[in-house]
Amino acid sequence: MTDIKKDILWRVYLVYFCILIFGMAIIGKIVYIQVKEGVKLKAKAQTQELKVFDLEANRGNILDNKGSLLATSVPIFEIRFDVSSPYITNELFRSKIDSIAEGLSKIINRSQRTIKNSLVNARNKGNRYFLLGRKVTYDQLKQIRKLPIMRNGKYRGGLIAIQKTRRARPYNELAARTIGYVNEKENLFVGLEGAYTDVLTGKNGKLVMRRINHGDWIPIRDENEIEPKDGLDIVSTINIQIQDVAEHALLKQLLANKAYQGCVVVMEVNTGHIVAIANLRYDSSDTKYKETYNYAIGESMEPGSTFKLASIIAALEDNKIKLTDSLFTGEGYKRYYNQEMKDVYKIGNGRITARDAFEQSSNVGISTLIHESYKEHPEKFINRLYAMSINEPMGIKIKGEGIPNIKHPSNKQTWYGTSLPWMSIGYELTITPLQTLTYYNAIANNGIMVKPMFVSEIKVGGTVIEKFSTEVINRKIVSQKTVDTARSLLEGVVERGTAKRLFRNSPYKVAGKTGTAQIASNGGYNKNNYNASFVGYFPADNPKYSAIVVINNPSAGIYYGGSVAAPVFKEIADNLFSTIIAIETKNGVDNDSRSLPVPQKPVWTNDIKSIYSYLEIDDEIQFPVTGDWIKANSNKGNMVFEAVDYSQKTVPNVVGMKAKDAVYLLENNGLQTSISGKGKVVSQSIKAGKTVSDNQSIKLQLATY
Repeated sequence: MTDIKKDILWRVYLVYFCILIFGMAIIGKIVYIQVKEGVKLKAKAQTQELKVFDLEANRGNILDNKGSLLATSVPIFEIRFDVSSPYITNELFRSKIDSIAEGLSKIINRSQRTIKNSLVNARNKGNRYFLLGRKVTYDQLKQIRKLPIMRNGKYRGGLIAIQKTRRARPYNELAARTIGYVNEKENLFVGLEGAYTDVLTGKNGKLVMRRINHGDWIPIRDENEIEPKDGLDIVSTINIQIQDVAEHALLKQLLANKAYQGCVVVMEVNTGHIVAIANLRYDSSDTKYKETYNYAIGESMEPGSTFKLASIIAALEDNKIKLTDSLFTGEGYKRYYNQEMKDVYKIGNGRITARDAFEQSSNVGISTLIHESYKEHPEKFINRLYAMSINEPMGIKIKGEGIPNIKHPSNKQTWYGTSLPWMSIGYELTITPLQTLTYYNAIANNGIMVKPMFVSEIKVGGTVIEKFSTEVINRKIVSQKTVDTARSLLEGVVERGTAKRLFRNSPYKVAGKTGTAQIASNGGYNKNNYNASFVGYFPADNPKYSAIVVINNPSAGIYYGGSVAAPVFKEIADNLFSTIIAIETKNGVDNDSRSLPVPQKPVWTNDIKSIYSYLEIDDEIQFPVTGDWIKANSNKGNMVFEAVDYSQKTVPNVVGMKAKDAVYLLENNGLQTSISGKGKVVSQSIKAGKTVSDNQSIKLQLATY
């Protein structure tokens, strides 16, 4: 029995000894860790617990030329709730959970029951970083901050708001493709956003965050936190009011003509500033027109008749032709090798001048002029085009500019016997709408070709830090004599040629060219697909703006440039002209009576007084003391107003007067008046000076505009 007891005790002592040795080893390891590795391990633990995150910088704004926001960074917030915060007692949580869930339901548009259940489950799990929403607006955040518990602040209320940003365009789709976007993951840098991303992108800051349960991170205060530095602002040349007019005018014609796509660009003549650029393409998925592709900048196409300007200018500059030269177009067709050139209709009796050929857009006429002038040396024609810089990309900063393709006779693989006549009317070559506009703008600008500009300034905090000047591509594309001749041709198109119907009775002069080009497909052309275009400038006698309109594949039965594209140009020009006149008349008055608006016909005295009062003219202009009617005469360069006394015994001359004034004057003289038409009086049924009879009637014909 004693031996058995000793054996058991020995075993027990052995176990105790082993446990003692193991415990001492543990204590030794603890001491070793604390003394030898403690500092290192503490630093490692701290590193795993804390992490530095980027604090996103705001991207710079894109402004229009008047300071309106075209693109801006709008703050959005990731909202989280420290639902297990020690400051939130169980009693407080239970008493307020229904109110919180009800408030959040209204703000973030989720069901009240779902929110309540989620919050209760999160608290039961000890969640201290519960996600409420990732894209909460600032207005929503302000409402959330008023909810029970959360109104107690960041720490006691448990509300955690992490600010981020999203890009917003206040004017939605206006100039959307030109404003553009950036998607770095897909390496997409589109429009101004892409072209100036280095300027717009700010410098991110640094934010220290601590890891808490469930692997979530919570921001903490740290002296090493770095505030983000926002990006710079860019001031574009776009004018949002003009952009709106241009886009709506284009959309109206696209809808009316059931076209596939279209573009319009408006440029300041002297500066090259692009004040409006619209690109709309039909989306069959929802039957709407959208800005999905920058057609004006990126699509090189056969321009058709708008290229005839470059052709005839080349021949004029090389002294190959005169505008009075006579040529035979016959019935309106001509054969070059195995291909037939046709006009839309026979012009006159088939014998026309070079001027007629251009103004009436005769394919046969222009191709005859160019072919006869350059058939022995076609390279001279192409070299002249090259000398006018029409074959070169403009190097604009916005990515995706189409490359002009104007082939040279030296390339025998692409040059054919038909190339010269067909290139002369805008086929067998490609050029973008913006490049075409730049060429026409050079004619308006007395031969100086300027580079299209989309950005004028870079700003920081409202202060200009860089200003961009107009760049000249070609200081003189041709001689001034040729420029003047070209301008007379473009004015002739509007006054006598293919655009005369639309611009008849216009209060300002327009110069431009219509274009109707068949669209190539499957190696040939058909009678169903066209590009209708109009390009020009206004006012023709003192050009301020140039513009191009191209409408692709109209399918409502009308496809000519003068009928499809020109109305867009006119609507924009009408709007701009009235705005220009209003502003320049008001701001440009310099107390020189020769520069003041002069009434050409007698007008109501109070009307002219109101006009001059509005213009804030307070010089020595003297109005008649008496008399209801007034007219202006020139006296040694000065404008002198005189009273007009209309005798009630004779019929006054009201031709040229406004309808309102004419009716008032005639009816005060005892005449019964009837009118037809709109605008000013162009004729009256009773000649001026005849004696007025009792109850006599007079008819007035007004202009149609």
